[in-house]
Amino acid sequence: MNPGPLFITNTLTRRKEEFTPLRPPHVGLYVCGPTVYSDVHLGNVRSFLTFDVLYRWLRQLGYTVRYVRNITDVGHLVDDVDHGEDKIAKRARLEQLEPMEIVQKYTNGFHDVMRLFNILPPSIEPTATGHLIEQIEMVKRIVASGYGYEANGSVYFDVPKFAEQHAYGELSGRKIDELLANTRDTEGMDEKRSPLDFAIWKKAEPQHLMKWPSPWGVGFPGWHLECSAMSTKYLGQTFDIHGGGMDLKFPHHECEIAQSVAADGHAPVRYWMHGNMLTVNGRKMAKSEGNGFTPEELLTGNHKLLEKGYSAMTVRFFMLQCHYASTLDFSNAAMQASEKGLERLMKAMALLPRLKPADGDDADIAALEQRCHAAMNDDLNTPVMIAELFEAARIINSVNDGKLKLTAASMEKLRALMQTLVRDVLGLRDEATASPTDDNALDALVKEFIRLRAEAKGRKDFATGDAIRDRLAAIGIALKDTKGGTTWERG
Repeated sequence: MNPGPLFITNTLTRRKEEFTPLRPPHVGLYVCGPTVYSDVHLGNVRSFLTFDVLYRWLRQLGYTVRYVRNITDVGHLVDDVDHGEDKIAKRARLEQLEPMEIVQKYTNGFHDVMRLFNILPPSIEPTATGHLIEQIEMVKRIVASGYGYEANGSVYFDVPKFAEQHAYGELSGRKIDELLANTRDTEGMDEKRSPLDFAIWKKAEPQHLMKWPSPWGVGFPGWHLECSAMSTKYLGQTFDIHGGGMDLKFPHHECEIAQSVAADGHAPVRYWMHGNMLTVNGRKMAKSEGNGFTPEELLTGNHKLLEKGYSAMTVRFFMLQCHYASTLDFSNAAMQASEKGLERLMKAMALLPRLKPADGDDADIAALEQRCHAAMNDDLNTPVMIAELFEAARIINSVNDGKLKLTAASMEKLRALMQTLVRDVLGLRDEATASPTDDNALDALVKEFIRLRAEAKGRKDFATGDAIRDRLAAIGIALKDTKGGTTWERG
């Protein structure tokens, strides 16, 4: 079946556009990854889930996708400004570890969480510290173009000068005059020619932990620079899709565009896509709000806003029932409804092998498949497709009850459709029937919760440690503490 063209909403043009790759059948996809200085929360997970579904659907459509998702392991300063302390260096100081220990610890944790939610790994996962040469070379090109200037060992991007010739603010809808009018006092930042200018290379003070030599002195790259350097290195100076959370539109993605245009003479991205926020009671989910659930809190229900623990697949299903561009508000009622909905879908899939074929069809499976594909091609409209999958579940249950008939050919088409859309595209797993032998990720996931439990016990939070153990026991995972560490087995 020809599923028809894919349409996606391009943030840059604010229109839904037909997706046509630059070099078919190859697609270049870049997504901003985490700054690895703390554990990810569910708000972060929603953004990565959005592009996981895009990646899965592009592959389903037959494209060969190079998916690049970076790790920010240097250059992201506290409060996202051009002065102060690096987020990773600050955490290293607080935990009394080397910065690269912090990077490794939270990179491992990030990967564990991605496996927990069945989010596929990217094709390439570059780090900022692994691409310092590329970033320094890009700074050189920006300076040579006249849009970068050195000041006291730092290099800044000249935003007003760039805006004279180019549409700075086009992605986010910001106007340069309004930005200037709304800027804060820049006392103590007189290195900059304008308060809108941003650092592309920052001089490191003697006490700064993470620093490298450059033509401008010892320093470190600006946060915005790494994505420009790494995306173009692996996907070319112009590539197909750049994604991220909507909170990155300005200034991060706006600065990325400006840097690439200044360095290479043209816009880097053809389609910009942004996922919306996960909120709790109408407020953005964030650590600073006290409403950002960690994986251990999710599993155990050990958070003041959680009535109980919820499985990772329940949360994934909950997120997929809302369009990626819409705000998704968390509630226990919505989570419990998702739990029941996912169970209904999985029970229907479990019935498929038992269905008995008949000599006629009372349901049009081809039309159902067409509607599912049309929903996904309409800007990844997962809630509409899930509604169609519930219709498929109704058909399965009715055939099982003897109320409807399907031929053997239609049953096979239905089995293939459910496998493809539920498992391969939506990435949903039946947690009730999973076992260590058929899911290699389970060992890594349990070990992550063992690590979280050890951390909780280390900070004398014994209630959380016990809750993790009890919750794992409730789903058939028994922990055993020994002198050599904690092991697990099926209970």
